[in-house]
Amino acid sequence: MNKFTHLNEAGEASMVDVSSKEVSTREATAQARLKMSSKLALSIRSGNVEKGDVFAVARIAGIQAAKRTSELIPLCHPLPISRVDVSFSWVSDNVLCVTATCKVTGQTGVEMEALTAASIASLTVYDMCKAVDRGMSITDVELIRKSGGKSGTWERA
Repeated sequence: MNKFTHLNEAGEASMVDVSSKEVSTREATAQARLKMSSKLALSIRSGNVEKGDVFAVARIAGIQAAKRTSELIPLCHPLPISRVDVSFSWVSDNVLCVTATCKVTGQTGVEMEALTAASIASLTVYDMCKAVDRGMSITDVELIRKSGGKSGTWERA
């Protein structure tokens, strides 16, 4: 069984010491899905959302969120992120997939940054579109892939 690394010997929350880890290029991709009404999906696709360009604003929000992850999640290390990419794709007529990829050269991974970027970009879409569809659901927030570091590459089956 794996030991929880964010607990010290006394079982107290503790930031992991990564100082002895090898520096390597690390990358992580996460995604989230937004289920929405057909009316809203049509509005987004046609660029007719009153608050403006949904994807442009959500992309910036996701990038900002990745850069601030350590301020939001107490035991995350602040990282000098070298790349954040947030993209959007329709997986069905009314389901939008938000994908975030983060990259860093450092001593710890960027999984939390990618998950945070996908989450906040999704929340931004919700915020910009809630006047049309308050019943939107944000689902399936998950890590898709990570690479680098001692544990190497992992991909969701």
